[in-house]
Amino acid sequence: MSDNAFVTTEAAVEEVTPERLKERIDAGKDVFLLDVRSESDHEEWRIDGASVESVNYPYFELLDGIPEELHERLPDDQRITVLCAKGGSSEMIAKTLEDNGYNVEHLERGMKGWARIYECVELDTDGDATIAQYRRPSSGCLAYLVVSDGEAAVIDPLRAFTEEYVQDARALGADLTYAVDTHVHADHISGIRALAEEVDATAVLPETADARGVDYNREYETIADGETLHIGDVDVEAIHTPGHTTGMTTYRIGNVLFTGDGLFTESVARPDLEDPEAARDAARTLYESLQALIERFDDDAVIAPAHYSDATTPNDDDTYTADLGTLVDTMDALTMDQETFIDYIVTDMPPRPANHEKIIATNLGQQAPDDETAFELELGPNNCAASEDAMTN
Repeated sequence: MSDNAFVTTEAAVEEVTPERLKERIDAGKDVFLLDVRSESDHEEWRIDGASVESVNYPYFELLDGIPEELHERLPDDQRITVLCAKGGSSEMIAKTLEDNGYNVEHLERGMKGWARIYECVELDTDGDATIAQYRRPSSGCLAYLVVSDGEAAVIDPLRAFTEEYVQDARALGADLTYAVDTHVHADHISGIRALAEEVDATAVLPETADARGVDYNREYETIADGETLHIGDVDVEAIHTPGHTTGMTTYRIGNVLFTGDGLFTESVARPDLEDPEAARDAARTLYESLQALIERFDDDAVIAPAHYSDATTPNDDDTYTADLGTLVDTMDALTMDQETFIDYIVTDMPPRPANHEKIIATNLGQQAPDDETAFELELGPNNCAASEDAMTN
C-alpha cells in the first residue's frame, strides 16, 4: 500500500456508532481498533474485549501520512475502526487510511460517545420489588432502580443519565420518590441532586457521609445506621459499612445488599481515596465492616455493588451480582486475618480515579460544574477497587 500524504476530500468516511461497536464486541466478533489518542490516554482508559485488538498510534504522528511501521501493524483483510477522544481526529485519520486502500471506519463521537453508552437489565431476585441494574461499560459504574407499588428509588445514580432513570420509572408505572447515594463518590458526579430537581425526588445521603462537610444548594435528607426508607411495599435498611470512606453505607432490600464501593463481585474497596494518609486505618475499618456483613447475612445474600471492572465476569444474564457465600469461598481477602488483610489491601493499589479531587468536591457541593464539564470530569475507569485484577480465584 502506498504511503500517501494526509489528504482531505468532501467524501465522508464511514462511521460506526458506539452502540453498534459494542454490539460487535459483545457478540464476540473480531474488532481491530486504531486508537489515535495520546499514549497516556490510551494506557489509562481504552476499549477492551476478548475479541478486540487495539493499536495505539497518536494522531499528531500521522499528520504527514501513515508510517511504514504502522502499515506493518494494520490488517489488510479486516475492517479498522479508528477512534479518538471526540471523533474529529479519528475521522481525518480514517480518511487517510481509506485513501491508502484500507477498509476503515471511525467511531462516532469517539471515547466521549463510548462513555454515553448506558445499559439496563432486571435482576432476578425474590421479593416485592422490581430491581433493575444499570451499567456504564466505559467506566464500570453500576446504579439501581428499585420499584414497588407505584414508587421508585435510584441507588447511586449518575448525573449524566438522569433522564434514563425518570423515563424507566414512568415506564414501570412508578414515581421516583428517592435518589440515594451509598457514599460520597470519587469517580462520577452523583445524580441525586439532579433527580431532586427534575422530579422532586428526595435526595438522601448517609448521615456519616454528610459529616464530611456536604453543602448542597437544595434540601436533602440523611439516613443513619439501622434506619429505613419505605418504597411502596419494601423497606430499605441502611447499614453503615465504612472503610472505603467514612460514610460508606450498604442498603438492604430483602436479601439484596447494595454494597456501593465496599464489596464488589471480584474485589474489595480501596481505602485511600478519602484520606491517603489514613489508608491503613481505613483498611482496618473495612475489614471489620466486611466481617460484620459476613457474620450477619446468609450465604445466599445477593451482593449488588456500585462498580465492576474489566476483571469481572458477568453472570449468564449479563448482570453483575454474586452470592455472598460464593465470594467468601472464592475471595481470599474475605477469610484473611486482619493484619494480613491490611497489608494485602494497601499494597500496589491502582492509580486513583482521574479528577477524583474535583469529583469529590462536586459531590460535596463545593464546586458546581455545568453538565458538559461534569461529564468530562468522570471520563475514564472508576479504579475504586483495591486491585485492578480479580481477587477471586
